[in-house]
Amino acid sequence: MSDRRVFRWATSSARLLIGTAVSICAAVAVVTAIWLPWPTIARAPLAVTATPAPAASTIVCDGALLAIGRDPTDADAVQVAVPQTVVGGVAEGEPAEEEQLETVDVGPGPAAFSAQPVDDTAVDIAATGSATAAEADLAGFAASACRPPLLDSWLVGGSATTGAADLVLLSNPGEVAATVQITVYGVDGPQVPPGGADLVIAAGTQRVIPLAGLALGEQTPVVRVSAVGAPIHASLQASIIRTLTPGGVDQVGPVAQAETRAVIAGVTVPPDTDDDAGPAPDEGEAETPAEATVLRMLSPSAPATARVTVYGVDREQPVREPEDVALEAGRPLEFALGGLRTGTYIVTIDADAPVVSAVWQSTGVQAGDDFAWFTPAPEVSVPSLFATPAGPTPSISIVNPAAEPVTVGVVAVDGRGSTMDLTVPASGSVSVRLAPRTLYVLEPDAPVRAGLALAGDGALAGFPIWPADVVTPEVVVYP
Repeated sequence: MSDRRVFRWATSSARLLIGTAVSICAAVAVVTAIWLPWPTIARAPLAVTATPAPAASTIVCDGALLAIGRDPTDADAVQVAVPQTVVGGVAEGEPAEEEQLETVDVGPGPAAFSAQPVDDTAVDIAATGSATAAEADLAGFAASACRPPLLDSWLVGGSATTGAADLVLLSNPGEVAATVQITVYGVDGPQVPPGGADLVIAAGTQRVIPLAGLALGEQTPVVRVSAVGAPIHASLQASIIRTLTPGGVDQVGPVAQAETRAVIAGVTVPPDTDDDAGPAPDEGEAETPAEATVLRMLSPSAPATARVTVYGVDREQPVREPEDVALEAGRPLEFALGGLRTGTYIVTIDADAPVVSAVWQSTGVQAGDDFAWFTPAPEVSVPSLFATPAGPTPSISIVNPAAEPVTVGVVAVDGRGSTMDLTVPASGSVSVRLAPRTLYVLEPDAPVRAGLALAGDGALAGFPIWPADVVTPEVVVYP
């Protein structure tokens, strides 16, 4: 072998060895880079916290009691049956501005109230309305709270079967039109009926839609109202005629959202006063008819199990055994709460998926009887204004979900009622009577839930107390 060949062989071997070593080092480096932590540099993004200027506070009432079908030449025509008496105001400052909406094809509509912010703080505003009908096709007492308009609302109550003449009320107090879609949940699940798609609610108007036109034949409907363009106030007027006898009327307010825990406060079971029942017994002794107390529930999007518990006010133990109820997704279910005696109750629902709910309660099924739908009460953790309507003496039921007692002030604003400091026991409730036609402020030192109820001779109504929406939350801006 020549010296040149030996040199070439040596240089080739050296290159091969070097290449192999480099490959092995690269592989080791890659594996090491994968498994060993790399140094990181973290920098918080620039953020600016700001508090937006508060908007005007606005609430809308349900309006007069309406009647449908009185005109034999126009069965769908709606007429004003009884005007609504409204009580309202603000906690302090200038009186709220009042505007009357126009009900489409009917005439003067519900009242809307608004109050401008004072010193960059929103003004708490409250109002309630009530009316009593005593006519051949409509009879009973209705009372409801005036509520702020919402982009999404649930109406739990009513029926579209024979004898019911229920109406969906859509009010737009804003300055621009709202486009609304109505979804009806029934035995076949959620459906958007032809009459519920892309409804335009003009600014400053209320539109009335018969529930039977949306859900004909549905015995236990739940209605979802979704709006774009502007928030609207949705409510339901429910009434019934049994044979030729009117069996009551109610105005049912919206449920703002589905929740895994619902508390329906102030469900009032009156004595059975039917003509064939004899004299009314003392409180706590009479059982109402078996069909007089019914809970309606819906799990909109998922199957759920809901535990239903009923407590008497001022009682720590349930008055009936808690029951687990299976709910199908998108299909409402009614559950009878039988065996409740005369008194005031708290109904709680704990579910493993969000649900909406309401309790139907009647005074009986004879002439002169009435009914009411009681909806869940949201948490109230800040001083919140509410108004008691004209009608029977109202009572407030306050529920404390915490493990410690809570002190709650009920302060009369206009001097018509007395101011009270109440202690609500841990995981308990209290109920006290208030003055009608009066403004109060509910002042809890911890979150509570509360409902108002009115019961009298042939009259029944109730609605929850909503928290004040007077604190503008801070927002974080990332430039």
